[in-house]
Amino acid sequence: MWGLDRLSAHSTPSGTPPRRDSYSPAPRRPYAAGPMPLPPRPGINPRSSSLSLVSPASSTTSLPAGARIPNGAGRRRPLGGAPPNVPDPLQMLESIMGGPPRKPVASKGGRVGTMPNKPDEIDVDIDFGGLSLRDFAAEAAADTQQSSPVHTYSAQSVEEFDKEKDKFEDLHRSILACDEVLKSVETYLTNFQADLGAVSAEIESLQNRSSALNTKLENRKVVEKILGPAVEDISISPAVVRKIAEGPVDDGFLHAIADLEKRSRTINAKTKEQPDLKALSDIKPLLTNLTNRAIERIRDYIVAQIKAIRSPSINAQVIQQQAFLKYKDLYAFLSKHQPDLAGQICQAYIYTMRWYYLNHFTRYRTSLEKMKIHVLDRYDVLGEEAGAKRGGTLLGQARGGPAAYDAFALGRRVDALKSPSVHALPAHLAEEEKTAHHLETLFRSFNLALIDNASFEYTFLTAYFSPSQSYHAISRTFAAIFEPTFALGQSLTKQLVETTTDTLGVLLCVRLNQHFAFELQRRKVPAVEGYINFTNMLLWPRFQQILDLHCTSLQKLTSSLPNRPSTSALLSSSTSNSATSTAPTALTQKFANLVHGILALSSEAGDDEPVSVSVGRLRSEYEAYLTRLSKGIGEQRKRERFLCNNYSLVCTILTDVEGKLGEEVLGHFEKLRDAFDK
Repeated sequence: MWGLDRLSAHSTPSGTPPRRDSYSPAPRRPYAAGPMPLPPRPGINPRSSSLSLVSPASSTTSLPAGARIPNGAGRRRPLGGAPPNVPDPLQMLESIMGGPPRKPVASKGGRVGTMPNKPDEIDVDIDFGGLSLRDFAAEAAADTQQSSPVHTYSAQSVEEFDKEKDKFEDLHRSILACDEVLKSVETYLTNFQADLGAVSAEIESLQNRSSALNTKLENRKVVEKILGPAVEDISISPAVVRKIAEGPVDDGFLHAIADLEKRSRTINAKTKEQPDLKALSDIKPLLTNLTNRAIERIRDYIVAQIKAIRSPSINAQVIQQQAFLKYKDLYAFLSKHQPDLAGQICQAYIYTMRWYYLNHFTRYRTSLEKMKIHVLDRYDVLGEEAGAKRGGTLLGQARGGPAAYDAFALGRRVDALKSPSVHALPAHLAEEEKTAHHLETLFRSFNLALIDNASFEYTFLTAYFSPSQSYHAISRTFAAIFEPTFALGQSLTKQLVETTTDTLGVLLCVRLNQHFAFELQRRKVPAVEGYINFTNMLLWPRFQQILDLHCTSLQKLTSSLPNRPSTSALLSSSTSNSATSTAPTALTQKFANLVHGILALSSEAGDDEPVSVSVGRLRSEYEAYLTRLSKGIGEQRKRERFLCNNYSLVCTILTDVEGKLGEEVLGHFEKLRDAFDK
């Protein structure tokens, strides 16, 4: 291996290690004082880029093969120095080896010398593979040429370039245009990047704000969950305030009033618990004003409905159902907050309904009085002869023509009790009716209408005023409304029965009155019991009086009969058996029909009624009459036959009677019949 010390000015021992920065294996010879011509170098391939890069003016002539200097031989340069335009061999070697050129170290006097210090050891050991330095350099140049070939241009290439010059210029312009477009795109993308950064910053800001809002929302939900019920209890919505202040009185107004009541109760309760609470003191004036406004509107509404009842041809029950009962909570609200005003409105309602019922029932009574009724007077009793009978007349007027009815037979009159119709005779039909009726028809129509209206009114008062008025107060209100109407009905009943001797008609009125009492009990209307009792006090005494008239008439008739048969009767009986008739008398027919009607109407009567006593008296008077009448018959067998036939007729008529009293009376007459049936 060649050492770098051989190129130094002084020779060094061969064992000294070469320098680290020397890459050349060739020995270094000391420079002479003068320039020394270099031997010619062997030819190098012109394609070698390394030699051409080192020195383009280098000689291409190679050294003769015999001119080589053995390795290790020293050769001195002339003292004149290196020839001009000749590169430094060290740099040449370094360029051949591919290393960077090094600057020679200048010695004293301006001459180029070796490095002042040598490395201790060689870092790189180059394997020449048995080749000389030239061969090794040639092989390296060939490898370099293969790795990076050098292009050569011919004259033909130049011509082709001139032909394609326009295309290259167009391509160049296109490239310039593309550069401009790319610059604008670059500018756009730069601006877009800046905008995107701003948007990203805004999104980040929005995300931060959203997170903050979500946090506030969650906190508000927690607070609302705790404070919501408390705030809801004492707050009044604007819709409720608007509905109470300006809305119509309907279901919505009723709901608003209920909500106001609920809030009032809650606020009053909380005021007692926490009297110093600021929210309560703030809402109380609003609550008071809203309550006063509600009271004012309720007052106007109820007064308007009361005035509507006084309108002509108005049905008060329609207003009561649709205007009062439907919104009955309004009066309860008014009575709670303004009891004096509620009392005044109640009094106005009492006066209005009192006038309403009295006016309507007065007109109805007038219509009923236009009907013809069968009038029975003192001549229609058992002891009177049915001589001049007169027919039906108008109520309160004298009799008319001959009567076409039986005053002692019940007949179809019992239908007044068994009629399925629950409606009274309308006023216009009563005015147009031309047929004569018995007194129970008028009594039933008037009292049925009165009971129906009284029941409805009492039910209405109970439903409408019960929250604010007690049972006794409602009863007093009802009595104040119906007092004149009940008096009107009582006067009509008194007018119907005070002069009549229609026993069955009066007893029918008694039974109708009892049915009305049962119906009132079923409807739970106890306030009409006074009217029912007073009517009974009118009917029962009159019934007793009529039976007394029958008994008195029989007594008079009996007393007028002889106690023994007359001489003419005895003479006629001795000469002929058929002179004296044993057929039943006409009085027996009337008596049997009258008793049958009384017993038929008393089939469900109680033991406390005076009917049994009255029937007993009437029966005794009839038996006395019949016994005395039979004494006018001289022959004993005919007398007994006469009595048997009369009692047998009575038993025949009383066959279908029911009830305890009827069975007793029938059994009594059957015993009498059997006693004389021999």
